Amino acid sequence: MDDITERKAAEARIRHLACFDALTGLPNRSLLLDRVQHAMEIAARRNQYAALLFLDLDGFKSINDLYGHHTGDQLLSQIANRLGAAVRASDTVARLGADEFVVMIESLAGDHQEAATRAEQYAMQLHNALDKPCRIEQLELHSTASIGITLFNGTGNPADELIQQADLAMHQVKVSGRDGIRFFDPAMQEAVSTRLRLEEDIRRGLQAEEFIPYLQPQLDEAGRVTGAEVLARWQHPQRGLLGPGVFIEVAEQAGLIEQIDLQMLRQACHRLALWQGDADTAGLSLAVNLSARLLYQPAFVDTVLQLLARSGANPQRLKLELTETMLLDDMPGAIERMHELRRHGIYFSIDDFGTGYSSLAYLQKLPLDQLKIDQSFVRDMTAGGHGLEIIRAICALAGSLRLEVIAEGVETEDQRSGLLDIGCRHFQGYLFGRPMSLEEFERLLVVPEASPLRASGGI
Repeated sequence: MDDITERKAAEARIRHLACFDALTGLPNRSLLLDRVQHAMEIAARRNQYAALLFLDLDGFKSINDLYGHHTGDQLLSQIANRLGAAVRASDTVARLGADEFVVMIESLAGDHQEAATRAEQYAMQLHNALDKPCRIEQLELHSTASIGITLFNGTGNPADELIQQADLAMHQVKVSGRDGIRFFDPAMQEAVSTRLRLEEDIRRGLQAEEFIPYLQPQLDEAGRVTGAEVLARWQHPQRGLLGPGVFIEVAEQAGLIEQIDLQMLRQACHRLALWQGDADTAGLSLAVNLSARLLYQPAFVDTVLQLLARSGANPQRLKLELTETMLLDDMPGAIERMHELRRHGIYFSIDDFGTGYSSLAYLQKLPLDQLKIDQSFVRDMTAGGHGLEIIRAICALAGSLRLEVIAEGVETEDQRSGLLDIGCRHFQGYLFGRPMSLEEFERLLVVPEASPLRASGGI
């Protein structure tokens, strides 16, 4: 007879790896689905509710980045032990991957409200168990968790959808600020379905090039149009013209915002090239907003230069608008890209200046041409706040650094005159025009010579 002990042991290890997480020894997704299905059958027979609690550790990536994956793995092992100690032996604690855990609590109660109360109590126990610091070698690490809960009683959704429901509830906690507990609501599912449908529609709209530029005029102190800011609009075939509030947030979440930015950039370059042949428009500039996703793409500089070369646009008439906060993701990388583009004549503006960190250090390092005063300060000028003093300080700072200042959100003549008095010489806002189509903008420029709304050279 052959000794098959080693083969049997290997088969047992394979079975174990197929059902359990290698790091923590907890059940994995496959085994969890089987146990949820079994719990659903028991809940249906007993007419009792059970619960799934989906936990995601807050800030775990930062721990991995700071202390390494070895420390992160030790933390996950300690977390797994704490979760197991905080529930009954009959309950299931599973690890789905990375820093995601699911706890299944069976036999809560027959009444829905009572079951929800008990599920919340268990969630609090888990929350408190994780709230205590974990000691790993010389480190004392603190970890909190966002917890989503869904109840089930054996009817309705299959096991994988129940896990998804708890996951959705957990993500709502993340959106609300992390370190909390939330129950699944069917409205969440509908919101996700709506978002996914919109995401697919955005993809289709990008392929069909339905995103078009609208322009909001920018003027100098004499009332002459010096250019415009390019603002994305969606010319939807069924829903008509849609503003950014409908699609920007979903596009950012889906990683599509850079494609919209690129379409705006390409169309802006094309328009600048067309304007070069007309003496009335050759001196106009167009400002295009950039997302962090686009700025930090490896081929970003080459992409911009190719768009300019293909269109034949004058780089000195293109202004790229960046926000302060997006520069903090990789300041050295941003500086390098900006300097390279600046050498080709492209201008740069900091949008919403004063609402972020407003570091004097980065103002000295970045090749900037313009600071854009946020409209909240402009509104605050006449509302009894400190907007006027802040704008005066920005203008003084810009003057010492030889930077142009433009104020956005100017809606009244009082605001315009107040800005002029403290040294602001360029304006944008509803007082001069709302965002408008290319055709409307070009008609705006065709005005009598005596009118202050004349196209002006310079940026």
